[in-house]
Amino acid sequence: MLDFDAFLSHLHFQDLIHPRDYDSLQLARSIKALRTGGIDLDAADIILLGCGERRGGQGTDVYSDAPNAIREAFYALYNWYPNIQIADLGNIVEGAAITDTKAALRIILEELHKAGKIVILLGGTQDLTLQQYEAFKQPQETIDAAVIDSLIDLEDEEALSDRSFLMDMLTSHPNYIRNYSHIGFQSYYVNPRMLETLDKLRFDFYRLGTVRGDMEEMEPVLRNCSLLSVDMNALRRCDAPFLPDASPNGFFGDELCQLMRYAGMSKKMCSVGIYGYNPEDDEARQGAKLIAQMLWYFIDGYRIRISEAEPAQNDQFLVYNVPFAEYDTAFLKSRITGRWWMQMPDQSYMPCSQKDYETAAQQEIPERWMREQERLL
Repeated sequence: MLDFDAFLSHLHFQDLIHPRDYDSLQLARSIKALRTGGIDLDAADIILLGCGERRGGQGTDVYSDAPNAIREAFYALYNWYPNIQIADLGNIVEGAAITDTKAALRIILEELHKAGKIVILLGGTQDLTLQQYEAFKQPQETIDAAVIDSLIDLEDEEALSDRSFLMDMLTSHPNYIRNYSHIGFQSYYVNPRMLETLDKLRFDFYRLGTVRGDMEEMEPVLRNCSLLSVDMNALRRCDAPFLPDASPNGFFGDELCQLMRYAGMSKKMCSVGIYGYNPEDDEARQGAKLIAQMLWYFIDGYRIRISEAEPAQNDQFLVYNVPFAEYDTAFLKSRITGRWWMQMPDQSYMPCSQKDYETAAQQEIPERWMREQERLL
């Protein structure tokens, strides 16, 4: 493990608080601070990392204190799962140039990924998603990725920004994105040609209304993902008075918490980034509290993932053999969580929902099955 000392602030958030001010069951009393010069990752299940870099955004370039504002709210929550070890690595220091900050972030994320750790990155602007992705590029690991955002940041700009980072992420060569899912876009803000581009690449995209109409359908989408990027501007304005650019429409706060719980349930999910929160616009700290609750629900989902069996362990599943079209497909339902998988022609299993099973039982091909088959061919 590399020495992160040069990349991290020597003033950790835990240096700013007094543990005695917290109840013994609040997270502040159980989160371990990973100090520079003496980092021990072995026992950590989930690692928090802050990076307030905002020079890739459209507005202020002042380094953000968002990570510590979120920590203030998160540390005050109660810990229901003391067997899950949460560690806090602290904050990356601001580099002389944005490329310096991003280089430090990439190095740390790569090392944590090598160590097999789940990292929750507290940003900063959403262009830092690229550094999340680069942690998988170095070992040439092909992944599924998802973004929760009202916009699709595929703008064709000369300079990389939080409005164009997806262009690099999805079209660079070599590319290690097997599938990309965009969750919660709002059509009136999106150029139709962007959707045509995603469709040609066999990627998936879900309108806000479609997602909110049946939130449970997003669980199989996130179950296969290793990387998740969340733009807080996906919230509706009435739930986000701390976001000046929020839309009148968007997700409710509890819906983002539900999506984060699904992300935590995924056995593949190991890199989560939360972006777009600016504490200077959050006088009542409602945004920090919401993000803290999102983190809490991720941990609640993680509790479920560690008990879930793999599809190969058939004794832990109910098996339904369903013939549709010219295929005979096995659908598996977990006896533990009630989640579903379906078998593909190459004998692999992919996450699905009960609706997919019901569609197949009606002799119709589930759309999720068809999209996956297109990617396999």
